[in-house]
Amino acid sequence: MALPLVAVVGRPNVGKSTLFNKLIGERLSIVDDTPGVTRDRIYAKCEWLGHEFMLVDTGGIELASQDNMLMLMRRQAELAITSAQVIILVVDLKCGVTAADEDVAVMLRKSGKPVVLCVNKCDNVGSLPAGFYEFYNLGLSDPIAVSSVHGHGTGDLLDEVLKNIPEDSEEAYDEDVIRVAVIGKPNVGKSSLINRLCGEERTIVSDMAGTTRDATDTYVENDHGKFVFIDTAGIRRKSKVFENVERYSVLRAYMAVDRADVAVVVIDALEGFTEQDSKVAGYAHEKGKAIVIAVNKWDALEKDGSTMNEYTKKLESDFSFMSYAPFVFISAKNGTRMDKLLEMIKYTAQQNSAYISTGKLNDVLAYATARVQPPSDKGRRLKLYYITQSSTKPPTFVIFVNRADLFHFSYRRYIENQIRETFSLDGTPIVLVVRERDQKDV
Repeated sequence: MALPLVAVVGRPNVGKSTLFNKLIGERLSIVDDTPGVTRDRIYAKCEWLGHEFMLVDTGGIELASQDNMLMLMRRQAELAITSAQVIILVVDLKCGVTAADEDVAVMLRKSGKPVVLCVNKCDNVGSLPAGFYEFYNLGLSDPIAVSSVHGHGTGDLLDEVLKNIPEDSEEAYDEDVIRVAVIGKPNVGKSSLINRLCGEERTIVSDMAGTTRDATDTYVENDHGKFVFIDTAGIRRKSKVFENVERYSVLRAYMAVDRADVAVVVIDALEGFTEQDSKVAGYAHEKGKAIVIAVNKWDALEKDGSTMNEYTKKLESDFSFMSYAPFVFISAKNGTRMDKLLEMIKYTAQQNSAYISTGKLNDVLAYATARVQPPSDKGRRLKLYYITQSSTKPPTFVIFVNRADLFHFSYRRYIENQIRETFSLDGTPIVLVVRERDQKDV
C-alpha cells in the first residue's frame, strides 16, 4: 500500500528540519553496512498511534526571492505540496507573522489541501505568549504550539495530521496482486518495458533522460497473474541531481520500492553494470524486496554462442552482495522474454512471502551442524539450539545460540546458504536474527 504523504513546509530558518527529525525519532539514524546502499534523507517513515505515513522535508519557501537556489527550493516545495495529502506549515513564534508566512499561507489555501499550522519555538512551559494568537491571522487551521527542540506539542501536532489524512488515501488492490517497482537509472527502458507488458502505450517513452517525473501505477492482468507495475523516474547519483524536480523524483522512486513486493532492476545491456546500478539494487535489497535484474536492450548487443554465459558471470561478480537475484535478458523494444520475466516476478514474489515450518527448519539446522561443526574459541564452542521463522517479506529467521559472539560471519553465511538451498529461496533476501538463550554451557 502507498503510505500517505505529509509535507513539512515553511520559509527558511523556522525549524522545519529539526521538527522533521523530532517526529521521525530514530528511524533516520539507521546504520547498515550493506554494499550498494544509498539514502536520500529528504523523507522518512513516521508512525503515530499505529498509523504510518511518509514525512517529507522541504527547503524553505521564499516566494519573492529571485535567487536561483531559493527558486529551486520553492519548486521542490511546490512539488511536495502537489503530491501530499496533508501539509504541515511551520512558522516561528519568535519572529511573529512575516510577509513570507502570509505569502506561503495564500499558496497553501489555493492548493485546497488540509494544512496543519505548527507554531514552532514555543519552548517555555505554561501559558502561551500573546504573540501566539497572532498566527490566527493566516486564515488556516487553529495553530498548534510546538517546541521541535524539546518535543513539546508534537503529539498534538501528529493527532491533527492523522485527523486530516483521507481514509481512502491508500489504493485498494486484491490480495493476489503483485506490486512491481520498475527501477533503474534514467533512459534504460523502464517505461518501454511497462508499455510492452501492458500491450499499449501508457507512459511517455523518450530518449531524453528524466522523461518520467513521478511514479505511476499500471494494472496488468494476464495468464501469469495480476500485477501492478510502478514506473518510476530513473534514480541518479546524488551529485547528478542538480534540479530539485529530479531530487523529488528520486524520492518517489524510493517510495515506489517501499510499497512494492518485487523490484525489477533494469540495466542497459550496452552500457553494462555501473556503480549506480549497485546503489539502485542495494536500496531494494536493504528493504527486503524480492528482486529480478532485467538486462534490457539485449537485442542491440552483438552476440556469439557464449555471450550470455560470459555476461551472466560478469553480473554475478558485480552483484555479489545479492547473489540470490536472478537475471533475465530482455528486449522491451521487441518483446523478447517478456513471459520469462513475468514468470520470474511471480516466482520471486512467492519466495519472498514463503513460510517454512519450525520442524523443517530444525531438520536443516541439525544436518548443517553435523556436516560442518560450529566454531569454538578458547575452549568454548558455539551451540545452536533451535531456529524458527518469525516473519515473511523478507523471510526472517530467529536462531537461538549459547553465545552470539561465537557465531562468526562465515558460519552465519553457511547457515543462511543451507536454508536458501534447501528451500529454494531464490530472488529474495533472507534475514537471520541471532538470539542468546539463557542456559549454562554444560
